[in-house]
Amino acid sequence: MNLKTIEQVRRVFRIVAGFTLLLVGVVMLVTPGPGWLVIFLGLGLLAVEFVWARRLQERIRREGERAYNAVWRDWRAPKNVPAQDSAESNKVES
Repeated sequence: MNLKTIEQVRRVFRIVAGFTLLLVGVVMLVTPGPGWLVIFLGLGLLAVEFVWARRLQERIRREGERAYNAVWRDWRAPKNVPAQDSAESNKVES
C-alpha cells in the first residue's frame, strides 16, 4: 500500500471519529453520561486536522480553567478575616 493512502485513511478516520464523538457528547449533555469529556475528546481528534477545532478546544480549556480558578479561589480564600500576628494571637485575655 502507498504511504499517502495510509495517511488519507487515518485522516478520514480521525475526522469521522471526531465528529461522531462530538455528536455523542452533545447527546450526553441532555442524557446521562460524560458529555463534556466526550466533546473534548472529539475536539482533540478534530484539532489534529482543523484549525477551528484547535481554537475551540483552547478556548474551552481556557474558560474551564478560569471557572475552576474562580470557584476554588473563592472557596479556599477566607472572607473578611483580619490578619493576626502570631504573637498577638497567643495572648490570653483576662
